[in-house]
Amino acid sequence: MKRTRTAALALATAAAALAPALLPQATAAEGAYLQDPAGGEKTMKSMWTEDEMHKVEGQFRFHPGVRYKTVARPGHPAAPDHERRVGDPRTLAWEPSYEFAWSVSDSTVVKKALTVKEGEHPIVVHAVLRRADRSEVAQVRKELTGKPATGREKVAGNKRIACDTGEYTVEWSVTRSGYGTLHGSLRWNSSCEQYRTAFSQDHGKQR
Repeated sequence: MKRTRTAALALATAAAALAPALLPQATAAEGAYLQDPAGGEKTMKSMWTEDEMHKVEGQFRFHPGVRYKTVARPGHPAAPDHERRVGDPRTLAWEPSYEFAWSVSDSTVVKKALTVKEGEHPIVVHAVLRRADRSEVAQVRKELTGKPATGREKVAGNKRIACDTGEYTVEWSVTRSGYGTLHGSLRWNSSCEQYRTAFSQDHGKQR
């Protein structure tokens, strides 16, 4: 029994590095995200208005969001009635979501030198996911009203993307109406190999 528990614990630890606890039916795993510009939470692209009185900053995060179903597998030979559920690699797919951050500053008295972040702002966030041939696969756009000068918004893509369908480009923008629009892009590889490998190992017999 001790060896059974040890093996089960090792498999659970390996799977947890890639996905949440494997549950019945459909399961989603956020995993790592891609960020533009690269860096920490406060790393942003920025631009000033022509009169240098207003600044808009923006950041984008792409969450691939892998999805899969689980299947039942028999337990250890010493405990055959102890059924376990593992990820089914045949059901792997991506379901991306898009996260935007913004910061709006206004100069006071001296241009660029003294700024404040206050008031409510109209913010428009937009992202397009494109294949290597530039054709559009998915798009999200959201108009946010009455938002604080600094904020973050995550938008669900609600679009499944098949595994291993090549490299994609995500083009994004954050707009503060009347101030300007920040643009950016990043690349994403749709390979599911890391998950497929983890699930394949977990499907093996426990020893």
